[in-house]
Amino acid sequence: MTKKELPKIHFYDQDFVDIYDKTWAWVQDAWRSSGEKRAGGDKPAGCPIEGVFFSCQENSAVQQADAILSSFFLVYSNRNFHAYPALDIFYDRQEQNGAIRSMYNIETGAPIFDADNPEGIGMPIFAWAEFNLYHKTANKKRIKEIIPKIHQYLQWIDVCCKRPNGLYEAPVAATGMINAPREGAVYLIDFNAMMAINVLYMAALTDLLNDKEASFQYKRQYFALKTQINALMWDNEDGFYYDIDINGDRLPVKTIASYWTLLAEIPNEDKAERLIEKLLDPKFFGTAHPFPTLAVSESAFDENGGGYCGSVYPHLNFMVIKGLERYQRWDIARECAIRHLYFMLDSMSTENQRKGRLWEAYLPNGEGHAIWNDHPEFPRPQHLTYDALSTISLMIENVVGLFISLPRKTVDWIIPNMDIMGVENLSLKKNLITILANKSGNRGWEIHMESEKLYYFTINILGKKKKTLPIPSGKCSMLIDKL
Repeated sequence: MTKKELPKIHFYDQDFVDIYDKTWAWVQDAWRSSGEKRAGGDKPAGCPIEGVFFSCQENSAVQQADAILSSFFLVYSNRNFHAYPALDIFYDRQEQNGAIRSMYNIETGAPIFDADNPEGIGMPIFAWAEFNLYHKTANKKRIKEIIPKIHQYLQWIDVCCKRPNGLYEAPVAATGMINAPREGAVYLIDFNAMMAINVLYMAALTDLLNDKEASFQYKRQYFALKTQINALMWDNEDGFYYDIDINGDRLPVKTIASYWTLLAEIPNEDKAERLIEKLLDPKFFGTAHPFPTLAVSESAFDENGGGYCGSVYPHLNFMVIKGLERYQRWDIARECAIRHLYFMLDSMSTENQRKGRLWEAYLPNGEGHAIWNDHPEFPRPQHLTYDALSTISLMIENVVGLFISLPRKTVDWIIPNMDIMGVENLSLKKNLITILANKSGNRGWEIHMESEKLYYFTINILGKKKKTLPIPSGKCSMLIDKL
């Protein structure tokens, strides 16, 4: 066994294991090289992008959303594939006023703007990605380096987008939901929730550095924004968060964008319960393949997907499932992750000439990829930025149910019930661990573990057992019935 091996998963459905393994092979092929990486500090906007970085498309630009989202699965590669280079492309091109643009040309390094997004604003969730990276890599030195950059970036967003009512005005293009029926929307629920996510995790990152003053300021920003979102964007009659227009009036169109609020921990338990009910209700987001981008009840809902008028996007499913975790809805998160993966698997073989492909977006009520009339380029095949979030990250975290923290040296296994499953050769700092569950005759369920160093293992069988144990180096096993 070498530390260059990728982690293996074990699951009772071999198709899940196969698509996980195939995704890593596809990730290996999705690296771009542009010139030779040279030493030095920040790169000016006109400096070509150098070095090797993750990019799943044969296009001429790197995108902020791709860099951020891909970090959530690249961290599981046992350091074979680094998540940092793609993110650093954006930090390195930060302008003096704090601006980081959402796209840069690979050949020239110049920012790319369009009429729908003249400032080039992207998803403002760098801090969420960096917090996750820290818990998977324990690299505190990086936190010290990137906090000033994200702080300046947030100040630039404030100058560009923050309005006297405490909310942020941003173009729909900044959130990626380009054709969602959000006409008249000025204050977008997803963009404002993303800003709340960013300051919430900046508070957590500065806590790690023991910077109490900075942490206090970020928490104050977070609670101020949370208060305004609840006051202005929550509709108590409908039990939903809506975009609002220039006059502050709510626009009653139910889109998946509202579920960014769960990830931002904005709703209280009662509000969260009402939001989650709609995820399971077939009249709203409870379609056969969870979760469509637009509620079924909306007049613009398209059974064929139609871009953001009903398609199921893996990256937005990832966001919803991570939001469910914030409210301890582990069982719903796992059930929806498994259903989502089954539809992704079934859609790979619905067309013989396209067998074996993953897709950017899927049908909400059937097998196969989504369709958007007059957009033959949609959906993109093998769009790993989105797809690998499901086939790697959700597979490890929500199907197998493992959550690791390197700085804490902890592994939490959160599952609704015991199944034949586990992970092998997963990196925990300089430690490779294996955790496998099997049922053995009269002994019942048994967990077999192997590790090079001590770590702390929490088994949480929802509603039944929860126990934390120190796991010594070497091989050991535990019987669930004996806990």
